Amino acid sequence: MSKTYIVEGMSCGGCASSVEQAIKAVAQQASVEVKLEGGLVTVTGIDDDTVVKQAVEDAGFTYAGIA
Repeated sequence: MSKTYIVEGMSCGGCASSVEQAIKAVAQQASVEVKLEGGLVTVTGIDDDTVVKQAVEDAGFTYAGIA
């Protein structure tokens, strides 16, 4: 199952990489796809939205909910 989240504050490839690495650090099995345009992060392999929210915020970005 995959979910797409809205993440605010990403503006470059480095930002996308930071978010991806933060999510994978808490869920190594996760598949993460970041689309800078629109600030969308699609995650497969995590059922707990709070884990994704915490990872995004720990990386320094704003979690804005589920798309």
